[in-house]
Amino acid sequence: MKLKIKNSPLKIIVTGGAGFIGSAVIRHLIKETDYHVVNVDKLTYAGNLESLKSVSDNERYSFEQVDICDAGEIKRVLTQYQPDIIMHLAAESHVDRSIDGPAEFIHTNIIGTYTMLDQSKQYWAALNDTKKAGFRFHHISTDEVYGDLEGTNDLFTETTPYAPSSPYSASKASSDHLVRAWYRTFSFPTLITNCSNNYGPYHFPEKLIPLVILNALAGKPLPVYGAGNQIRDWLYVEDHARALVLVATTGKINETYNIGGHNEKKNIDVVKTICELLEELAADNQHSRASGNAGGFESLITFVTDRAGHDVRYAIDASKIQKELNWTPDESFDTGIRKTVQWYLKNQDWCEHVLDGSYQQEP
Repeated sequence: MKLKIKNSPLKIIVTGGAGFIGSAVIRHLIKETDYHVVNVDKLTYAGNLESLKSVSDNERYSFEQVDICDAGEIKRVLTQYQPDIIMHLAAESHVDRSIDGPAEFIHTNIIGTYTMLDQSKQYWAALNDTKKAGFRFHHISTDEVYGDLEGTNDLFTETTPYAPSSPYSASKASSDHLVRAWYRTFSFPTLITNCSNNYGPYHFPEKLIPLVILNALAGKPLPVYGAGNQIRDWLYVEDHARALVLVATTGKINETYNIGGHNEKKNIDVVKTICELLEELAADNQHSRASGNAGGFESLITFVTDRAGHDVRYAIDASKIQKELNWTPDESFDTGIRKTVQWYLKNQDWCEHVLDGSYQQEP
């Protein structure tokens, strides 16, 4: 059943809509609601319009190749499309890249978010009273702003103090603070969500799960930081997309909602789980046990020097969004990771286009 609320269909701008989570949000919005969606994306290396092929011909979908740091272009898009909601996902998000080159993260995640807030506030201030009252700016962030959990039973809540460890998480923490300041100072209607590690279809292969799947199939090393004992809470991306739309449309202004998958796993166990699934689902691959490789895919696991400042454990307390908005994840890690591996096996064309760079051709 498609979602409908009063005065629908809404117009929603999604920044970073060609990215992993953004494209999942747009696919959900087009397939499950009657809303009009505008995808605003600069199309950096992580932006892939092929992830939106299933919805790109829909009359309710529009695409604007725009840098969120370009105030003039953002103003044009807001004026042209007159959105009711902005879902701000555009960000540089890879921790390793932020360690190698922090400047782009500072520029996009801080200056870009400031630009979005500044232009959106100007747009909102000029709206009529009815449209102004219904407007929302939803900022999508990460659990990494909270830093490292020391205790084995501790969980991140919406009031956990910020203690970011990497240039990436520090830039996201800064953007969160800006969003809250715009509400406090200007009464600009904002919401924030902080999520745990996402995984699922269309994930760019620099991240752990798709990297392991594709490297294993190619017989390449499966790099694991340190001993692989880092613990993450894994959230299936389509569950996250559903939660984000729910918060954007029904969440309470000036509230923060933590979104987690209730699936804490050590990195090494995630890698081994993928290897076992590949033994089952890709048994004909030359690197599997069934094909004569005695060690199977697990023999490709390679332990590498740990990342600088690597947090040991993240875990989300998602009880607030469950209690207030009645959201829980549909997928367990076992069901979600099986779906993910199956998707990568069935969508080798998408993977090849990412790996050879052809996805970056002009839209």
